[in-house]
Amino acid sequence: MFLSHYIDLTIKKIKAHCANALTILNLSLGVLAILAILNGESQLGLLLIFIAAFADRFDGMIARKLKIDSEFGKQLDSMCDIVSFGVAPALLMYELLLRDFGAAGMLFTTIYIACGAIRLAKFNIIESNGYFTGLPITVAGVILTLVTLAINLLPPYIFMYITLTLAFLMVGTFKLRKM
Repeated sequence: MFLSHYIDLTIKKIKAHCANALTILNLSLGVLAILAILNGESQLGLLLIFIAAFADRFDGMIARKLKIDSEFGKQLDSMCDIVSFGVAPALLMYELLLRDFGAAGMLFTTIYIACGAIRLAKFNIIESNGYFTGLPITVAGVILTLVTLAINLLPPYIFMYITLTLAFLMVGTFKLRKM
């Protein structure tokens, strides 16, 4: 009897932390991406951002499936997302290209990160109704990361516009159906 009660409590605790563990994995991958980018390993940073996106995709899904979603998990997810899909992709773009634009490159990088933070803050205080308002930061971060692969194919100034467009799309008022 005592052992089965102990096992049930242990399983409940493990279950309760599954989604948060994936969220922390997302954060860890984002931090590792930033460190890789700062060490000049942009391709590794790019890969780590994409892997972080997979972790981010599954943390909420697992929380809902196991019925363990919580306000804490929502807040934690947003804090981790600003690192993995705000700072890391913006830093990747900055290091690869925007740095060459001096103060304008710094400004566009900062605007992207600020709009991502605003988007996440709005998401956390608005009731979920099956729609996202504005472009989710995960999508924006993955797109910004993905377009770095085209740096040799497009004129450099285009990437400033892409960065700014993604920033403004994150704080936009249009609705996207959740998948």
